[in-house]
Amino acid sequence: MTKQVTGEQTYKGRSMAQETWRRLLKNHGAVVGMVFLIALFLVALMAGVIYDYETDIISMGTAMSQSPSWEHPFGTDNLGRDILARIVYGARYSLLIGMGSVTLGLCMGVVTGSMAGFYGGAVDQVVMRANDILYSIPNIMLAVVIVSMMGTGVSSLLVALSISSATAFAKITRAAVMSIRGQEFIESAYALGLPTWKIIAKHVIPNCMSPIIVQVTLAIGSNIIAASSLSFLGVGIDTPKPEWGTMLADGRNFIRSEPWMCIFPGLAIMFTVLALNLLGDGLRDALDPKLKK
Repeated sequence: MTKQVTGEQTYKGRSMAQETWRRLLKNHGAVVGMVFLIALFLVALMAGVIYDYETDIISMGTAMSQSPSWEHPFGTDNLGRDILARIVYGARYSLLIGMGSVTLGLCMGVVTGSMAGFYGGAVDQVVMRANDILYSIPNIMLAVVIVSMMGTGVSSLLVALSISSATAFAKITRAAVMSIRGQEFIESAYALGLPTWKIIAKHVIPNCMSPIIVQVTLAIGSNIIAASSLSFLGVGIDTPKPEWGTMLADGRNFIRSEPWMCIFPGLAIMFTVLALNLLGDGLRDALDPKLKK
């Protein structure tokens, strides 16, 4: 007779993190996305070692507008700059803006969302109505207004995109907090005399991390696209810095004669965001208790 294995026996001896990691590795799409992102991060980190020359050096003459070759795998632009080198250096800007803005937005959104969900009442109304006002404004429009006020640059993009990211994190955190604030372990913490802020920090927020982690991966991809869009419109990273959106803007006038100037920066954006979405979908499945098997 075949022995039936129960759910408790299946996961016996494994922590939640170990079980999540095991289930994540079973998702091939998530593994592909994770490997690509690790490789991209390492390439961006070692850009100065891989390429020992500045990407903004202009090489006039025969190096201008070269098609892809062994010497220049992605070709050169109209000023003779190696496109592959600029994409590698540009990964630093895209990852910094994407991860930095999401980190700032995560901190703001988790704090405001947890307060709204835990206290309820007037606090919930004030926080969430302000959140709804910001949420009703398109992210790009809000970012354009903030960048126009602060000026172009990395710091301006970080602030602008973090505000738009905070609204989504606040909604997710509030919903998660409201679902657990009445449970017995919260009442036990109150009975032990713990202050409210410590209960929120040590018992409420850690139990809300599953949906927040998934949102982080998806928000990084959205912010990379938003940053590239703003740079393409001329209100993000200024040329000649090799940000991917700026490279697209520089190459749009040559899209018919030298299409590689737009194709490769566009592919860099597409594959990076695709990898983040694959990882986010994998994390969502791995962290969902209803899908454990």
